[in-house]
Amino acid sequence: MHPTDHESAPSQDPHHPLREDIRLLGRVLGDTVREQHGEATYELVDQIRRHSVRFRRADDQAARQALEATLDSLSREQMLQVIRSFSYFSLLANIAEDQHQIRTQRQAALTGHAATEGTLEHALGRFAAKGLDAQQVLDLIGHAQIAPVLTAHPTEVRRHSILHEQMQLARLLRERDLTPQTPEERAESEEELRRIVLTLWQTRLLRPTKLSVLDEVANSLETHERTFLREVPRLYSHLEDRLRADLKQARAPQADELELPNFLHVASWIGGDRDGNPFVTAQVLDSALRMQAECVLRHYLAELNNLGLELSISALLANPSEALLNLAARSPDQSQHRQDEPYRRAISGLYARLAATYQQLVGRKPARPALGEAPAYETAAELLADLNVIHRSLKANGSVSLTRGRLRQLRRAVQVFGFSLAPLDLRQNADVHEQVIADLLEAAEPGSQYLALPEEQRVARLLDELQTARPLYSPHIDYSELSRGEIAIFQQAQLAHQRYGSQSIAQCIISKTASVSDLLEVAVLLKECGLLKPARGADAPTLAVNIVPLFETIGDLRAAPAIMDALLSQPLYRALLQSRGDVQEVMLGYSDSNKDGGFLTSGWELYKAEIGLVEVFARHGVRLRLFHGRGGSVGRGGGPSYQAILAQPPGAVQGQVRLTEQGEVIAAKYGQPETGRRNLEVLVAATLTASLLPPNKDVPPEYLDVMEELSATAFAAYRHLVYETPGFEQFFWESTVIAEIAHLNIGSRPASRKKSTSIDDLRAIPWVFSWAQCRIMLPGWYGFGSAVEAYVQKHGEAGQQRLQAMHANWPYLSSLLSNMDMVLAKSDLAIASRYAGLVSDKALSEAIFGRIQAEHDRTVRHLLAVTGQTALLERHPELQRHIADRHPYLDPLNHLQVTLLQSFRERQQRNEEPDERVQRGIHLTINGLAQGLRNSG
Repeated sequence: MHPTDHESAPSQDPHHPLREDIRLLGRVLGDTVREQHGEATYELVDQIRRHSVRFRRADDQAARQALEATLDSLSREQMLQVIRSFSYFSLLANIAEDQHQIRTQRQAALTGHAATEGTLEHALGRFAAKGLDAQQVLDLIGHAQIAPVLTAHPTEVRRHSILHEQMQLARLLRERDLTPQTPEERAESEEELRRIVLTLWQTRLLRPTKLSVLDEVANSLETHERTFLREVPRLYSHLEDRLRADLKQARAPQADELELPNFLHVASWIGGDRDGNPFVTAQVLDSALRMQAECVLRHYLAELNNLGLELSISALLANPSEALLNLAARSPDQSQHRQDEPYRRAISGLYARLAATYQQLVGRKPARPALGEAPAYETAAELLADLNVIHRSLKANGSVSLTRGRLRQLRRAVQVFGFSLAPLDLRQNADVHEQVIADLLEAAEPGSQYLALPEEQRVARLLDELQTARPLYSPHIDYSELSRGEIAIFQQAQLAHQRYGSQSIAQCIISKTASVSDLLEVAVLLKECGLLKPARGADAPTLAVNIVPLFETIGDLRAAPAIMDALLSQPLYRALLQSRGDVQEVMLGYSDSNKDGGFLTSGWELYKAEIGLVEVFARHGVRLRLFHGRGGSVGRGGGPSYQAILAQPPGAVQGQVRLTEQGEVIAAKYGQPETGRRNLEVLVAATLTASLLPPNKDVPPEYLDVMEELSATAFAAYRHLVYETPGFEQFFWESTVIAEIAHLNIGSRPASRKKSTSIDDLRAIPWVFSWAQCRIMLPGWYGFGSAVEAYVQKHGEAGQQRLQAMHANWPYLSSLLSNMDMVLAKSDLAIASRYAGLVSDKALSEAIFGRIQAEHDRTVRHLLAVTGQTALLERHPELQRHIADRHPYLDPLNHLQVTLLQSFRERQQRNEEPDERVQRGIHLTINGLAQGLRNSG
C-alpha cells in the first residue's frame, strides 16, 4: 500500500521525514500482502486505496462510484484481506506519527529553538519572566501531588502481542533516525523491518477469549516496566537539576543538598475498580497487588545487580564511610576476591535482603538468587535508608558523579514506587455501599430499616457508628453475598497496608455520590476493617485512606458544592481530614455527565462545580485536590492535557491534579518511553503553570451568563434527542456497532451496568466509542449549534461579537471549542448516513438522522463563525492534513463494516447460525477504525 505522495524538499518541510517513513511502511506492507496472498490481492487492495484517495482529494464522484462498486463485489475472504490491509496501514502510520513527534521535539532541542509549550523549560522560563524564583517553585512542589491514574478500558482494541511488535517497530524507526547507517546496515535494518511487519501481518488482531482483570493488570505492568519505572525518576532528576542550577545562580545555600519531595506518581484502578465489574473480587485485588509488587521488586533487583557491577570501587583507592563499611560487614558476600570492594559487598547485602522481601511478598524466590541469606526489608524506607548510606559515602569521598547515575535513579524509584509500584484505588457505586451498611445494621439491630431513613437521620446514625469502637460486622453472621464481597475487599485493603505499606491503597472512590451519607457509609466500612480508628481519650480519630466522592451526572455536579459544604461542616469528618493533612480529594466525571447532558452542558457544569468547590474549600480551610475522570475522546473529556489543565477556573489546581488515563490512551501516551516522558512532563508543566500563573481571576460576569444561557439551550436540545425522542434507543442500537462491541473480547468489564438496552444503563465508554465508529461523533458536539443559533437570534450581531470575544479571551471556551473543532473534522455525515440505513424502521431513521444532520450543519457553521475560521482546523493545518490523509483509509473500512453488519443482522433475523467470517470481519473493522481514529473511546 503506497500513500499518496506530497512531494516537497526535506529542507523546506519539517514533516518530510514523517511522509518518508509512512511511504516506507506502506511499501513494506504492500509487499507483505503481495508475498502472502498474491499479486491479485495486492492489486485489489491498491485499487481500492487509489479510488478512495481520488474521491477524498478531488471529490471525484466517479471514483466514489468505482470504490463502492469494487467493495460491493468482494467475496468474504477478499473483504477480510482488505480490512486487514487498511487496519494495519493505520496501525503503522500511528507508529510513524509517534516517532515523528519524538523526532520533532529532539530536533528543536538540538537546534536551540525556544522551548515549546508543555515542557518544563518553557514553564520555568515563563516563571522567571514573571519574576518568580526557584524557591517559589519549590514551595509549590512541597505540597503538590500530580498523578496520572491508569484505568482499564472496555474499548482498548489492541492485543498485547500486537503492542509488542509495535514497540519493536518503533525502536527500529528510532534507530534508523538517530544513527547514520552504512548501505549494508540500512539493508539489514529494512530486512528487520520487513520481518516485523510480516510478524504483525501473521499475528491475530482479535482475542479469542475475553480479557480477565488480571490480564489487564499484566498489560498495565508492561507500561510500568517500559516507561514509568525509568522515566519518572529521570523526570525528577531533570527538574531537580534545573532548579538546583537556578538556586546556585541565586547563591542559595541549600542548592547542593536539594532533593525534591515526592510530588509525581502513577496510580491505578486496574484490579481495584469494582463499579459495575463483578470480576473484581478480594482475591483479584490481592493478586493485582502481588503482581505489582513483583514488577517493582524485579526492577529493583535488576538495578541493584547492575549497580554492583558498576561500583567496583576499592577501599585501597577511595575511603568509604563507617556506615558503608558496616553495611558491607553485614553482607552475606564474604568472597576473598571482593574484600577490598565494600560497595559491591554492601550492594550484595541489599540484594540479599531485597530477595528475601521478594520471596515474602511474591511467594517465590527471584530468578537471580542472592549470595546468601538475609532478613527481608519490612518497608521500602529501610531499603532507601541503605541506598542513602551508599549515596552519602560516595559523596563524602569526592565521588559525587557516581551518585548521579543508576544510584540516583534507583533511590528516586524506591521513594516514588515503594514496594507496591502504583497506589491502587478502590472504587464502588454508592448504591452498593448503602446496601452493605443496611445489611450490617439490620444484622446488628433487627428492624433498623436504614434504607427507609431520610438523609438527616442516616447521617446521624452513621456519625454515631463512627464514634464508637464497637464493630458492626461479625464473621459469625451470614450476610448477603454482596455484603460479604464488599467487606472482603476492605479487609484485603487493610492487609495490603500491612504487607506493602499504606501507599499501596490510598483512595476509596464512591461512584454516583449524591449525598453526605454516601461518604459516611464508606467511612463506617473503613472503620469495620481497621482503616479508620475512632477517637480514644486524647487521641484524635485517624483515617488511613482518602474518601473520595465522584460526582458524575449533571444533577450530581450541581449538588457537589453543597454536599461538600455539609460534609466539611461535620466536626468528626474534619477531624478525620486532619489526619490526612487537611486535603480532600473530589473526583469529577466527564464521561457520564456528557452522556447525561451533552458536550456543552457537561463542560459548563464541570467548570461551575469547580468554582463552587473552590469557594467551599477556601471557606473551610481545606486544600482541594480535583481528580478529573477524563477519557481519551473529546466526548469523554479528552483532548490535550496541557490546555485542559490551564483552562481550569482560578484556584482549581493549586499544585494538586489527578486524572485518569484509559486503555487506548495508555498505549498511545505512555507505550513508548520517550513519548511517556513527554506526556509526564506536560502534566507537571501544566500543573505548575496553572498553580503559579493562574488565569485571570476576573472572568467577566457576562461570560458566565452567556455560558449559562448557551448551556440551557444545548442541554434541552441534547436531552430532547437522546432521552425524549421515541425510538431513539432503537436508532442507536441499530445504527451503530454497540451490540457487536458488547460481544467483542476487548475488556473485562461489561458494556452496560445492567442487562438492558437502556441508554441510562450503558457505560459512557462504549456509548462514545459506538458514535465514533459510525463517524457521527455525536457526544463531542451535539447541541452546540442549536445553542449558538438561539443565542445569536436573540442578541443579534452584538451576541455574535460577544461569543467571538469570549473565544479569543477566555482559555476555558477556546479549549472547549478547539476540542470540538477536532471532533467535527473527524466526523463524516455522508458515511454516517449508511449506518442510519441499517435501522429497520425507515421513517424513524430518516426523522432522527435528519435531526442529527441538521444539528451537525448548524454546529459547524456556528463554530466557524465564533472561531473566525473558514474551514475546520484552519488554525491547525498539520492536524487538518493528518486527519484528511487518514480519511481515505477509513472510508473502505466503514463501507465494509456496514455491509457486514447488514449481512450479520439479516442472518440473525432469520435465526440462522452466524457466519464466522462475517463476525470476524465486523470485529476487524472495529479494530481498524479505532486505530485510524485513535482517540475514539
